[in-house]
Amino acid sequence: MKHDHSPVLPGHGATDYARYMRTDTLLGLQRAPDEVIHRDELLFQVVHQSTELWLKLAAAELVEATTQVTAGRLPAAEALLIRATLAVRLITEQLEMLRYLSPVDFHAMQPALGNGSGAESPGWRQLQAASRQLGHAFDEQLAAHGVPATDLCPADPSDPLHRLAEAMVEWDERVSVWRVRHYQVALRIGGHPPAGNPGSPANMLAKLAGHRFFPQLWQARLRPTTDE
Repeated sequence: MKHDHSPVLPGHGATDYARYMRTDTLLGLQRAPDEVIHRDELLFQVVHQSTELWLKLAAAELVEATTQVTAGRLPAAEALLIRATLAVRLITEQLEMLRYLSPVDFHAMQPALGNGSGAESPGWRQLQAASRQLGHAFDEQLAAHGVPATDLCPADPSDPLHRLAEAMVEWDERVSVWRVRHYQVALRIGGHPPAGNPGSPANMLAKLAGHRFFPQLWQARLRPTTDE
């Protein structure tokens, strides 16, 4: 039997897949062969553009998680936060692609980057803002339940508030791992002088590795225990 696979969706593209995924636009976002000054620009752009997509998804999940926390639907917020955390894990792993970009090749293509810096990432800025909002919403839930942050450790797996706190710690840790890996890659490919050199952007990367969005949850883990 012959099936008609003609596209039915509006838009540009030879197939509905191309129209829905906007592949013509997506695959045209990288610099064309006649524009590049080094072939590894494609590698560099693909890694960073896909990172922006994952950050966009992670930020959207955090925004919705915050809405669910505010509404008191903590298990739903936990599930969304787990998805956001996985997105950050994936962008951390794809940094491995940059292991195959040598310092010589990176410096050869650097003029194409202008004064661009990863600190200017719109996805990262959205993620930071969304993380702060999630922290505020969680603090409000703690206050509403009369639970101090110090009571969240050790965690009670049967308590949704405790489970969400653990998911938030996992989120914080994954973001920190991504920052550390980013810093190491920056040093490896020679994009930045090591931290400690005056004016080095790596100084900021190194400092941010210890930053936490939810410091009170980490502080709860330092609470001294006493034997009864």
